[in-house]
Amino acid sequence: MLDIKQIRNNPTEVQERLSTRGDYDLTEILALDQQQRELETKRTELQTRSNEVGKAVGQKIKGGADPKGEEVAALREEGNQVKKQLADLEPQERELKEKIHDLVIGLPNLPDPETPVGKTEDDNVEVRRWGDELIPQRNDILPHYEIGEKLGWLNFERAARIAQSRFVALLGDGAALERALISFMLDRHIKVGYAEVLPPILINSASLTASGQLPKFAEESFKCDRDDLWLTPTAEVPVTSLYRDEVLQDSELPILHCAYTPCFRREAGSYGRDTRGLIRLHQFNKVELFKFVKPEESEAAHQALVKDAESILEALKLPYRVLQLCTGDIGFSARKCYDLEVWLPSQNKYREISSCSNCGDFQARRGNIRYKVAGKKGTQFLHTLNGSGLAIGRTMAAILENYQQPDGTIAVPEVLQRYMGDRTVLGKSF
Repeated sequence: MLDIKQIRNNPTEVQERLSTRGDYDLTEILALDQQQRELETKRTELQTRSNEVGKAVGQKIKGGADPKGEEVAALREEGNQVKKQLADLEPQERELKEKIHDLVIGLPNLPDPETPVGKTEDDNVEVRRWGDELIPQRNDILPHYEIGEKLGWLNFERAARIAQSRFVALLGDGAALERALISFMLDRHIKVGYAEVLPPILINSASLTASGQLPKFAEESFKCDRDDLWLTPTAEVPVTSLYRDEVLQDSELPILHCAYTPCFRREAGSYGRDTRGLIRLHQFNKVELFKFVKPEESEAAHQALVKDAESILEALKLPYRVLQLCTGDIGFSARKCYDLEVWLPSQNKYREISSCSNCGDFQARRGNIRYKVAGKKGTQFLHTLNGSGLAIGRTMAAILENYQQPDGTIAVPEVLQRYMGDRTVLGKSF
């Protein structure tokens, strides 16, 4: 959430930076803020006068004035009128504050100065590539969903019978490989300093609001109608709220978490895209990386987070590239973001497998997550960072294609073999 003081004090700069993200207008917010501040000034003046009148009544009586006399009665009448005015102002001011909050909470984060200005994904900037020499030089590689079905690992038809389209049932070695990937990623991240979290999968509206999914993206999430609970779209949401409404000590920072959860998304805006396979499902598994850091450590922590996500792809020996997203393509809560894209031979292109975002204090403001420096007065908002480390289904798709053998079997990446009973090749399960 943006700071209303920043909008008030630097409206031109904020407007210019927001305009690189889309069509946003601060006019109404600034007008309402002006009204609210005028009411606040009036309220302060009335409170001061109310205190003066109350003090004057006491002084008059103490000086010998008749408590029921005209002079004291006049002061008390003035005091009553002031209190009535104050009572009338309070709901007006509260309503204005609510209107301002509802408008500000709908604004995205301000792009970092280093974020490239652009309108679409075509304006994203490639930063680096890794593993070009690992790209399979064959033209007979089947799409992951075809080889997965042939092997009996992926069953979309039976999953649709259980739920609906865009769900998958993993069977045999497919289920085992999914589990192996989750364990491998968690083990890897824990080894470099992330503390594992297994958060609730059902989350409340306050948690979705804190991370930035509500109110803007309500249509993307699945809600339980009888409760104020939603199915988590990403572990970023519950992990953000682990410390919601808390004041941490600076000695506790940085806090690094990794979390595995199933994730649920309606994919409301993706009709006709990736309708087959594991790329765009309503339910998928993901290992998430999350950091709570001091503002001065934010940029270095972001670069390190990206490298932690990259390390998984490098350990799996999957070719990938890193893109820095432009202002028109970064997520709602992000101020700076890098996407990792893995190579899919069947499509002859890279596909997103991780987004690593620096959200600055945007989520901390929404979730009221602060920290206190020892020996100093006051508190300040910390910075939050998150990234997929990685999306499991898309990693599975990349393995099914990049490790596909000419005989239709799948070689097991070396780092996964110990999770698969030391098997080096996987074949048909059913």
